[in-house]
Amino acid sequence: MANVLVVDDEVGIRELFSEILSDEGYTVTVAANSVEARRALHSCSPDVILLDIWMPDTDGMSLLKEWASQGPLPCPVIMMSGHANIDMAVEATKFGAYSFLEKPTSIKTLTEALRAALAAKQTMERTAAAVQRSADNAEKSKKEQSTSRSLSELIDFSLPLREARDQFERAYFSHLLEQENYSMTRVAAKAQLERTHLYRKLRQLGIEWSKDES
Repeated sequence: MANVLVVDDEVGIRELFSEILSDEGYTVTVAANSVEARRALHSCSPDVILLDIWMPDTDGMSLLKEWASQGPLPCPVIMMSGHANIDMAVEATKFGAYSFLEKPTSIKTLTEALRAALAAKQTMERTAAAVQRSADNAEKSKKEQSTSRSLSELIDFSLPLREARDQFERAYFSHLLEQENYSMTRVAAKAQLERTHLYRKLRQLGIEWSKDES
């Protein structure tokens, strides 16, 4: 089940929400202030955060802005307050808050808000995964097209198979010779050929190997 982080300076609220959500099957982590909230965010990796606005040290709105300044919020954040107004709710959504709850709230309202936030999180994760797959496929296609262009530059595909194959082998062995500093031993090992076969192949292709025949 999902992990919920409850951030509220009122011990009664923390205990009540912890009891309610635990009964609903959630794993609950509580924090009494911004210091504990920052620590819990990294230690428990919450799926949803219930964040109270009015706290004595750093208020919830400031904490929300702090997290938003570091990049996309790590999970849906539901702001809570017993003294909220429309302007405050609008400001919270500007900084990425998923929704806003007024305290006190009913169990039904609380659990429905959590289910909606979790559903939104799953949708975001699926979308992100789809975007990543699309980017990976685009990169793969780009590499394949680059490889295809490179081969087109090396090989005249209008030639008969034997002549086109000779072009490819000429490019292949020329590359290996340069890569291995013309060491016939290493080239033979890379090409998985006996040295006598390698010499014969190079002569057939008209390739010089004068630098190093060791």
